[in-house]
Amino acid sequence: MQIKDAAEREMKRMKEIFNNIEVANDKKADEFYSFAENYFKDGKYFFEKEKYVESFEAFIISWAYVDAGLKLDFFKVDKKLRKYFTS
Repeated sequence: MQIKDAAEREMKRMKEIFNNIEVANDKKADEFYSFAENYFKDGKYFFEKEKYVESFEAFIISWAYVDAGLKLDFFKVDKKLRKYFTS
């Protein structure tokens, strides 16, 4: 698999996650969400600039914040999306 394909796959997955995430009413949850969202936006920016390695890395960091947020009960996602996470 090419890095462009991997970055595109992660971008689609994270877009689906961000379209279906519920954030707890908590300052730390908002902070985690902001970090995850900003890395997602960075990933899209890098993808548009054809910087696919940087794009892939940003999407993975975004995923890691969401995964950690799920473990901390900052976020909730639909059961169908839980397969993407370690929690």
